[in-house]
Amino acid sequence: MDSTPRQPTTDPTTAEARARFDLGRLVATLGALEIARAHVLDVVALVHRHHAGDWGTVCADDALANDRALVDGARVLSAYDTPGGELWIITEADRSATTVLLPSEY
Repeated sequence: MDSTPRQPTTDPTTAEARARFDLGRLVATLGALEIARAHVLDVVALVHRHHAGDWGTVCADDALANDRALVDGARVLSAYDTPGGELWIITEADRSATTVLLPSEY
């Protein structure tokens, strides 16, 4: 398995125009909110990147799984390195919800 991080594939300034799947209800964990607040992170920009198919720093295999998930309806996971540490964004397989969280909260 290739564990090389992928480079961003989407310009976050235009990501909103390229939404690739439904997000459902958007929620964030307390840990993710604390990191965002402490480091003045633009979590909305990260969600736009996720929504547009920019999976962040997931490995190539996970990026491929995400691309397949857009067709077969599996869950979608993005990972983003931030000044406060890594944040994950997960959209459920049924597209009912998207959660911003710390990896340790999974």
